Amino acid sequence: MERLVERLEKAVERLETVCQGPGMCGDAPAKGVAQYVQAFDALLAGPVAEYTKISREVGGDVQKHAEMVHEGLMSERALLVVASQHQQPAENVFSELLKPISEQIQAVQNFREKNRGSKLFNHLSAVSESIPALGWVAMAPKPGPYVKEMTDAAMFYTNRILKEYKDVDKKQVDWVKAYLSIWTELQAYIKEYHTTGLTWSKAGPVATAGAKAPPAPPAGLAPPPPGPPPPPAPGSSSTDDSASRSALFAQINRGEGITSGLRHVSDDMKTHKNPALKNQGGPVRSGPKPFTAPKPACNANPSPKAPPLLELEGKKWRVENQENATNLVISDTELKQVAYVFKCTNSTLQIKGKINSITLDNCKKLGLVFDDVVGIVEIINSRDVKVQVMGKVPTISINKTDGCHVYLSKSSLDCEIVSAKSSEMNVLIPTEGGDFTEFPVPEQFKTVWNGQKLVTTVTEIAG
Repeated sequence: MERLVERLEKAVERLETVCQGPGMCGDAPAKGVAQYVQAFDALLAGPVAEYTKISREVGGDVQKHAEMVHEGLMSERALLVVASQHQQPAENVFSELLKPISEQIQAVQNFREKNRGSKLFNHLSAVSESIPALGWVAMAPKPGPYVKEMTDAAMFYTNRILKEYKDVDKKQVDWVKAYLSIWTELQAYIKEYHTTGLTWSKAGPVATAGAKAPPAPPAGLAPPPPGPPPPPAPGSSSTDDSASRSALFAQINRGEGITSGLRHVSDDMKTHKNPALKNQGGPVRSGPKPFTAPKPACNANPSPKAPPLLELEGKKWRVENQENATNLVISDTELKQVAYVFKCTNSTLQIKGKINSITLDNCKKLGLVFDDVVGIVEIINSRDVKVQVMGKVPTISINKTDGCHVYLSKSSLDCEIVSAKSSEMNVLIPTEGGDFTEFPVPEQFKTVWNGQKLVTTVTEIAG
């Protein structure tokens, strides 16, 4: 009998140990942890934990970035706990609750900007471009599609990582899969629990700016985090809106009688027939002002402008922050070198010789002339750029760019031009007389279902 009691006591101890984790025992809901908070904990314990684990193995900037992303997710969890225990507050209060998430999103993006020379810059860019997805909590009524849009923004950089490390370093490939799985799982989570927006409790007090979530994250994770500010707070309650609408419809239903209360305006009261009225300073109309987007607060201590740069760092030519520089030249090139041109304005750059690849990022009114590229020329996040090929180039990629002219040489007419999310693109083909003929790159397409698959064709609009 004593041995049986001893075995039962050990079994109870094991059950108590298992139940120490949040959401692990049947009494978790009784402690006030909503089902959708438990589901978010499962996401943290699954894809997020895998992403942070691999990021630690990669180390360096990727590890630091992952820690910041994790803080953002924990801030989001804190908001979910508040929403599960409170009713939805006014928009200005909701904006305060979102502030930690917004600040963390900004911190993640600033880290990328401060580490543009990092060897793992594509990793930092993939995270930086997609981290605004944490703002889905403010994206009613379609938070799921918003997360997908942010995920697509990361794909450009994750594809570059896969291309670079596919047969070289499996850990980098696993990192990409783990990171993207966070947003894939988040979309599924939103579809199940927050289809049209963040779900608030129908009971409990209305949330306040000082509402705090009880400490309960799994694995002892701390808070902070991201999200875009919500729209301005409405001026009246739903009850007032209903009363106003009822009064409006009552007036409309009066039919022709609706004009019976209007006062007759004689000719001497009309400004177009009595110009003297225009010069009188009558009372200023005090109707509601049209909505204007809030201007960002000015920074009392703006960060100093980054110095211009043109240097060879390892195998990478870095051309950065050049303004009104019309005679930039890179002449001592080798086949294994690449060129990265960032944030250059009103400048021209000539690259002589044969080089592996060229990237233009965040440039405006830049002219680029180069001889030969054996890989790819990429134009990203730029405006009003002109690129001229003197020799050969196999591929030119244009992404998120407005205004791009590509001048091809006779030996580069077989070049492939790949574009996405861009406008005002033109390709100029050389003629026998030495001039160029301009051809616009299509921007509008038509997609139809042919019974088996989607078929997309260029749409030509008659003028």
